[in-house]
Amino acid sequence: MCRLLGFSSKNSSSLPQLLGQDLDNFIALSQIHCDGWGYAHVEHSSHHAEKFREPIPAINSTHLTEQISAPTDGALLHFRWASKGLDVKESNTHPFTYKDITFIHNGSFKPFDVLKPFISDEYLARAEGDTDSELYFLFLLTEIKKHGFLPGIKSALSFIKNNIDHSSANMMIMNKDFFVTAARYNQDRIPDLFKKDVDYYELRYKDVDGAVLVASSGWNQEGWTMLKNDSLLIVDRSDQSHSTLSI
Repeated sequence: MCRLLGFSSKNSSSLPQLLGQDLDNFIALSQIHCDGWGYAHVEHSSHHAEKFREPIPAINSTHLTEQISAPTDGALLHFRWASKGLDVKESNTHPFTYKDITFIHNGSFKPFDVLKPFISDEYLARAEGDTDSELYFLFLLTEIKKHGFLPGIKSALSFIKNNIDHSSANMMIMNKDFFVTAARYNQDRIPDLFKKDVDYYELRYKDVDGAVLVASSGWNQEGWTMLKNDSLLIVDRSDQSHSTLSI
């Protein structure tokens, strides 16, 4: 299980600039979600996503502040808590990227490779690690190539919802044109450690200074709006307009 945080902004910004001291509360979540962290950014004008990953707790990293403070107009931050049996190593650390697309996930699929038969050979050959999350990303790429970016995401989430055993398919995916967040989880599959945190899988979003922020729960999110389960938040990066859509 993991923690997710992302933003898209009209102008170049950064997580410290947008969140101020509240960012420290989010970073503290990496004390438990401690099996690696990663950060990726993709400019609205770019055709390539840049990423940085380490298989250590973010709170212990000497690179975290430098990475998340660099100005950009779109980025994703991920703290990993590895599913049982999956290795802690850089190739299993989020974000995953392809061209101008970057992706992070919170949740698990059973068995971990259940999506493998539905991934095209072209994208399956790109697998570097051995996680269900990376296979989820490759499945999304497969559907995106078939249908286009937004229709492909909708197709993939609908298929997972109706056919695949999963605790949560919560994810954020960004390319140069769109920032999309999916809330798709089973409330009765919250990890034992967080059973008392009934909002564990909830995702919330907020408009701040010309930017749209989206994040997992567990820290100060006063004034944020909850993204309903079984829905997508779609941000058009050309003007930061956003809408929700049922899965």
